[in-house]
Amino acid sequence: MIIVTGATGQLGRRIVENLLTRVPAGRIGVSVRDPRKAQQLADQGVRVRQGSFTDPAGLAHAFEGATQVLVVSVDTMGDEAVRQHRAAVDAAVTAGARRVLYTSHMGASASSHFQACRDHAATEEALRACGVPFTSLRNGFYAAGAMQFLAPALESGEIALPADGPVSWTAHADLAEATAAVLADEGRFDGPTPPLTAAQAHTFGDIARLAAAATGRAFTRTTAPDEQFVARLTGHGVPAEGAGRLLGVFAAARAGEFAAVDPTLAGLLGRPPRTLDEVLRTRLAAG
Repeated sequence: MIIVTGATGQLGRRIVENLLTRVPAGRIGVSVRDPRKAQQLADQGVRVRQGSFTDPAGLAHAFEGATQVLVVSVDTMGDEAVRQHRAAVDAAVTAGARRVLYTSHMGASASSHFQACRDHAATEEALRACGVPFTSLRNGFYAAGAMQFLAPALESGEIALPADGPVSWTAHADLAEATAAVLADEGRFDGPTPPLTAAQAHTFGDIARLAAAATGRAFTRTTAPDEQFVARLTGHGVPAEGAGRLLGVFAAARAGEFAAVDPTLAGLLGRPPRTLDEVLRTRLAAG
C-alpha cells in the first residue's frame, strides 16, 4: 500500500488525486490529522487513517501495511520540523515500508541562507541513515509563494521587496502530478532527484512585467532594504524570528540557490511544466 501523509493539504491532496488515476484506490492510504477532511477520498475507496508526526503510536496505525510512504514536509521550520520529519521516517521504517519518499526542495543544503532548505538537508541526512531505500523529491520553489509575495502589489501596483535573484517558481499541480508518477513507478529515483522545476527562473522584476502584461496595469519593482522588510513584517504582527526566516528566501535567491532549471519535471509530466505566467493568469482569473 502507498501511504501519503498530509493528504488534505495543498500538495498532498493533489498527489492523491493524481495517484488515483494511476493505481487502484485500494492500494492507496492517507495519513491525516483530521480524517473528516479526507471524507471525499474515503468515498473513492482510499484508506483514511488519523496520523500526526507528533504521535508515533498514531503513525504506526496510519502506516500499517505500507510498501511506500510519502512524507510530505511540514509547514513549520527549524528543529521542530526536523524532529517531526524524522519521526515520520522512523515510523515508515518500523511499519516495514520498502521505500520512503520525502518532499524536499531544490535548494536543500546545510549551508543554505533559507532555514527551510537547511531543514530539508537535515531530513535528507535522516533518510540516508534510515536503512531502507529513499527518494527525496527536490521540488522547485512553489509558485504559490510568488503569488503571496505579489498579493499586496495587486492593489498598490508596487512590488516592494528585498533584492532577489532568479527563482524557478513551479506549480503545485505539476509537482503533485510528477510525485504521483514517481510513486506509481517505484524505484524510478533513488536518493535525491534532480531539481524538479519549471523551464524558466524569474526575478520579481520579471514578475512585475508578467503582471503588467496579464492585467494591462503598470507594476513597478522597488527594492526594500532588508531591515525595512523585516520591520514591516513585524509591524504587522509577524514574530521577529518568522520575519527573519522569510528574509532568508531573498538572501538565498540572491545567492542563486533557486536559479537552476532542469528537464526532469517535464520528463515526468510528458509535457512542459506550467509557466509562471500561466500560474499568475490563473490566480488573477480566480480573483
